[in-house]
Amino acid sequence: MKELKVIEQNGVRVLTTQQLAESFGATPDKISYNFNYNQIRYKESKHYFLLTDEDLKAFKEANREFQGTLNKLYLWTEKGAWLHAKSLNTDQAWEAYEKLVDEYYLIANKHRLPTSYKEALIELLGRLEENEKLTTENLVLNQQVHELKPKASYYDMVLQNKSLLSVSKIAKDYGLSAISLNKKLHDLGVQFKQGDIWLLYAKYQDKGYTQTTTHVIDADLSRVSTKWTQKGRLFIYDLLKNECILPLIEQDLPEIV
Repeated sequence: MKELKVIEQNGVRVLTTQQLAESFGATPDKISYNFNYNQIRYKESKHYFLLTDEDLKAFKEANREFQGTLNKLYLWTEKGAWLHAKSLNTDQAWEAYEKLVDEYYLIANKHRLPTSYKEALIELLGRLEENEKLTTENLVLNQQVHELKPKASYYDMVLQNKSLLSVSKIAKDYGLSAISLNKKLHDLGVQFKQGDIWLLYAKYQDKGYTQTTTHVIDADLSRVSTKWTQKGRLFIYDLLKNECILPLIEQDLPEIV
């Protein structure tokens, strides 16, 4: 099959009856007969475009090879070509259509390039934002997977039945702000920030220290929340104690006279 000329109509890739006939090893008359016999199954604008009058004139001006006295022209969409292959129902039609997809629709279907610097910048920012979102979602999912598999022990089972705590609640035990405690845990190699979410490094994700949940606000917006378990609270206690940072209840406070 010779190489097909790429033609577009109304932003859709199409084939002429002649091209379709050559692709299926048939004649244009056979395609026309096939269409007339099954016309009830074909829908204009979905399976084909019929050009007449001014539309046909404009098409001829854009495609100089289509001249002559024809007063109407059928252009077949991918779905229309697929219907022809189905109703022709021959081995040659199916084989030709497979080649048609490989050579015409798949290979020729390239990404449209930006037409301006502004458009290119907007597209780039969109991709970066999408990549950031996917990276965050993957990291959150990875942490959640590990959180569901803490090392089993009686001690862990007891702790899992206790209430969960926000980082601000734990920070309050030390007279710190949530921002300060998060930064300290980051400096100690416990967690890192992804977007506006704090996530544990891999070595701590399967310890049962946190539980991360996603709260769906609407179809396009959701919020990820990470809370610490009682086991995580004790882990923070031991970690900070090694840094000489104690909770307020254990600090040496001056006596009130």
